[in-house]
Formats: sequence, structure tokens, C-alpha cells
Amino acid sequence: MAVETRFGEDQLMRAQEVTLGRTFVVVFDHGDDFYTALSQFCQQNNLRAGYIPSFIAGFAEVDLVGTCDRLDDPQAPVWSKVHLRNVEAFGAGTLAWDPETAQVKPHIHVAVGVKEQSATGYTSHLLGAKVQFLTEMVVVEVVEPELLRIQNAELYDVPLLRFR
Repeated sequence: MAVETRFGEDQLMRAQEVTLGRTFVVVFDHGDDFYTALSQFCQQNNLRAGYIPSFIAGFAEVDLVGTCDRLDDPQAPVWSKVHLRNVEAFGAGTLAWDPETAQVKPHIHVAVGVKEQSATGYTSHLLGAKVQFLTEMVVVEVVEPELLRIQNAELYDVPLLRFR
């Protein structure tokens, strides 16, 4: 049963009890494109929804959401990227079905450290990455309810998690 709780006039928290399915340990190999490998894993295992409680990775290259520019609208999402090389990463995320594209759409955030810059850290939304040495992750399937990722036109078309 879905629960919606209002905190003031415009704040809403949604919660849904879920039924979990299979649990996987997934390893991506050196040179893999992170999102291509994740998509292939989901397709091969008929996984449409789930969560990644954590993963560790080495990335030869990574693109994260970020900018050094002044934001005209600080409330709007940032769509530009920061490109980094030779990083160690720790991340987590959710996997939900996009009914418009008929594909699993991940939402993943990472904290990365650039190795040759004293492990200088960056934290943001993961746009893309190329695996360096390894990526090791746990993926937990959500069987019920169906998790959907649907763009919200009222919030800059940000794709948000919904329950069905």
C-alpha cells in the first residue's frame, strides 16, 4: 500500500512497501562502458526494477553532473558535465522502468577520488564511465510494485521515481 505524507502545503513524501526478488553480485570488466554493461545485465536477467545498495569501481574516465559556471536558475537541474580520469568510485542507485523507451533507467550517484590529485573528491550524478580494472556491485531486484521512471514536466522534465 502506497503512503503519501504531506509536510506543509507543497512538500510530499511518497513511500511504498516493496517485495524483493533476486539478489545479484555483478562484476564489470576492464574497458567496459559502465551503463552499457549495466543495461546488458538487466536485459540478460529480465530485471526491470531494483536498487544498488553500493558498488566500488575504478574508472579510467568518468562524466559527472557539474559546472563551474554561474547558474541562472539555481533551482533548475544542471545538465552539464565534469570529465575526470583515473578515479576510484563508491556509488549507489535505483533502477526503474521507463515506459516511454521500454528500457531500465538507472539513477546513480557516486563519490570519486582522482588518484593523481591526492584523491581529490567529487560527488554527483553519474552520467557515464569507462571501467578501469573493475566494478563490483550488488543489485537487488524489486518485484512489486512496478518502479517507473517518468519525466515530470513541472520540474524541468527531471525523470522521477514512481510506483505502480
